[in-house]
Amino acid sequence: MMEIQLLGAVEVRTNGAELDVGSPKQRLVLAALTVTPGQVVPLEVLIERVWGDQPPARPAATLYPYLSQLRSAIGLRIVRRDGGYVCEVPPDRVDVVRFRALLREAKAADVPASVELLGEALALWRGVPLGGLSGDWVIRFRDTLSEERLSAWLLLARRRHELGDLASLVNDLLIVAEEYPLSEPLAGYLIRALASDGRRLDALDYYAKLRTYLADALGEEPGDELQDLHLRLLRRDPDLAAGSAAVRVVPRQLPAVTRGFAGRESELRVLDELIAFPENATAVVISAIVGTAGIGKTTTAVYWAHQVADRFPDGQLFVNLRGFDPGAVPLSAIDAVRGFLEALGVSSPAIPQQHDAQIAMFRSLLADRKMLVLLDNARDVDQVRPLLPGAPGCLALVTSRNRLTGLVAEHGARPVHLDVLSRPDAEQLLRERIGADRLAAEQAATIELMEQCARLPLALAIVAGRAAIDPSVSLAAIAADLTGERERLDALDTHDQRTTMRAVFLSSYDVLTPPAQRLFRLLGLHPGPDISVAAAASLAALGLSEATRLIGELCYASMLIEWAPGRYRFHDLLRAYATELSVAEPESQLAVHRAFDHYAHTAHAALRIIAPHRDPVAPAASQPGVVPEELVDAGQAQAWFASERPVLLATVDQAATKGFDTHVTHLVDAFATFLDQHGLWHDWLTMEDAGLAAARRLGNRSAEGLACRGLGLAYARLRRFTEATTVLECAMSLYRADGDQSGEAKTHLILSHLHCEQQDYAEALEHSSQALDLQTKAGNATGQGRALSNMAWNNAMLGNFEQAISDGERAIALLGRVGDPKGQGATWDTLGYAHHQLGNHQRAQTCYVHALELWRQIGHGYFEVSSLTDLGDTELDAGDRDAARRTWQQALLALDSLDHAAAGRARTKLLNRVTATDQPGSSTTC
Repeated sequence: MMEIQLLGAVEVRTNGAELDVGSPKQRLVLAALTVTPGQVVPLEVLIERVWGDQPPARPAATLYPYLSQLRSAIGLRIVRRDGGYVCEVPPDRVDVVRFRALLREAKAADVPASVELLGEALALWRGVPLGGLSGDWVIRFRDTLSEERLSAWLLLARRRHELGDLASLVNDLLIVAEEYPLSEPLAGYLIRALASDGRRLDALDYYAKLRTYLADALGEEPGDELQDLHLRLLRRDPDLAAGSAAVRVVPRQLPAVTRGFAGRESELRVLDELIAFPENATAVVISAIVGTAGIGKTTTAVYWAHQVADRFPDGQLFVNLRGFDPGAVPLSAIDAVRGFLEALGVSSPAIPQQHDAQIAMFRSLLADRKMLVLLDNARDVDQVRPLLPGAPGCLALVTSRNRLTGLVAEHGARPVHLDVLSRPDAEQLLRERIGADRLAAEQAATIELMEQCARLPLALAIVAGRAAIDPSVSLAAIAADLTGERERLDALDTHDQRTTMRAVFLSSYDVLTPPAQRLFRLLGLHPGPDISVAAAASLAALGLSEATRLIGELCYASMLIEWAPGRYRFHDLLRAYATELSVAEPESQLAVHRAFDHYAHTAHAALRIIAPHRDPVAPAASQPGVVPEELVDAGQAQAWFASERPVLLATVDQAATKGFDTHVTHLVDAFATFLDQHGLWHDWLTMEDAGLAAARRLGNRSAEGLACRGLGLAYARLRRFTEATTVLECAMSLYRADGDQSGEAKTHLILSHLHCEQQDYAEALEHSSQALDLQTKAGNATGQGRALSNMAWNNAMLGNFEQAISDGERAIALLGRVGDPKGQGATWDTLGYAHHQLGNHQRAQTCYVHALELWRQIGHGYFEVSSLTDLGDTELDAGDRDAARRTWQQALLALDSLDHAAAGRARTKLLNRVTATDQPGSSTTC
């Protein structure tokens, strides 16, 4: 298809290839005809455009060879009509015409659509229009287009400003402003963009340079609007910087594109058509990519999604719905929606409890955004329906082995059916993975191999892995091994003898070394979505170096993929095969036991690092061959919990199912602190429920009490106070019946926290006092210190600051002696608050510094932010505004690295404080 490009050097392209247009004069003739394609250009107008006021003696005769060359050289259809010439080319094939059409549409469209259209229009510009040409008409044409381009930029700036997103144009506006230095409206948008991007000084500097330029060039001062903007900058008008106060989360969740993607041109064109026309912006666009297992649905969807990602500037969401994951329950739509809400920046406490409300919140968040939502591996329409966006501007891409006819009928989804690859495309896939030389040397075997694999992408990738891992084996031998196999994976029967997946998997499995075969089988027993080297080593009772070598062998043979550094997972079809093989594995029960031991012991070690004051019950001695992760500091321990979070959730579920209830109680206890620290309270609630059920099945009253305490605190964090009270009363009854004073005391402390959350500080103090009495009787120094620390805070909230200091100093002495950094940190923070309220600013600052040292020691970022905030308050009240601002800015930087449910509220409070220090008479009450 021909493309005529005038917004830059004059070029003609057909299917992407540039054609030779000829001399500059011939290019000028082409431009003069094609700026108005399909319209008659009178002969005298055409001559004037080409030669100006100095035409040749016989202009018509001189013109004719140029027209003839354009017809023959590039196949352009030029006809004589009504005393002139017409170039018969579709208008949308000329970039100038397309630019002007997009600009007209943008002026009439709503704001989000207008931004999209303007971006597409401005992207057509490649440089100076009619580059390399000269003449009066060329100059006039450029001037006209330059004004049109400026109007497009001004409209884009206005639309972005209306969306509150002007800061995103800063870099573009800086460049464009240099091209239009006399455009005061453009300068105004640039100044606003710099200010909203937090670059107030840059905005002031730009105004000063602009003022000098206008004075030198025109002898004039900037207009009233610019002068008003300047005054607002000088006054630090907060409205100018409003855009910097809210950071909109833009998720980029698409997986990486698979290496060696081949073919699918027709299917990709169908997908391109979904977003090719502006009218599609009036409705949610949905496409369902369907086909048999291993046909490349996910690969195709991810590849195309990356190609069009820039069309969805508000982000891309991705979820594997696990509709056909062997041995796994399909991901519920509610769990998927919660994951999307978290990805969109909604904190855990802000997510509604009711499922319908969660779905409504998800659709509301997407209502004013242009986002791509990729729902991979769907089981049925019911799983997909709640995850569909509800407003125009978004695209939902669904992959499934089922045809999802309900999605087509009810929502107008465009189905894209994937078939096996064509021979050229299948050969390209093999060439990418095996090498062209090897294929050329065995052409007949290559054809046979493709046919035996039914040109199925996954099957081709696996046999290519086998060929690559052992170059000494001929392709003919591999093809022969595939011949005659008839068995198929029952759940993935393709009803085609040539696509027997067991034969494909078996042919790759058989060339693995026996140790790698054994590891492959055992990996089918692993509960989580991915696995680390140490976990795999434990599962198979291997040393780390041997496990690393065997995992490398599996990855090389395409039987396993490293999807993130040090983390490995199966394609779901391979998982099915591994799971099937593991059924007959004689050591399956022992391997699972080793995996549970690995996670229980590593979680216990990680807990001891991030919460050294805790004294959890240690897991029983592990089975021989277990290799726990080696964690040396709080950073590594926190990172381990974060990366293993989905695995640990699945492990607890599997351990409960298989009757390993003691492991469940250990895992829940060890995981709870991390989940609490990071505000993952819904996960914590789920875990504690499992822990409580396991403890009751075991008849372990101590573990039951611990689970009730954890459950109560999780409910309290979620402000579900009635439920928290119920389970805490259950814990209290257990401890009193068993005479466990320490357990009873710890429950009182959680009840104290519960009443603090409800601002009933007198009742909170009563529970803290009871906890102190009980821990004193039990001789538990750590418990006494924690109780005194709580009492200090309760008294501070009641205004009893002297008593708070007394309690806090006693707590510091006890907690320092037993080595409880978290308890010490909390107490130093309370002491800082009490001294601040009494006006002892220097002493308060010293206390906060002590607290900060402890929070950083144990990697508790959220408490670090809290103490920094309070320290800044103290510095401000002590009269040091600059120090306060620096401290709060340090807290904001620390917040950026946190993924905590309460981080959003903390950021808002800090931004208010920083802004307030710019105003006279500021205080910490803002």
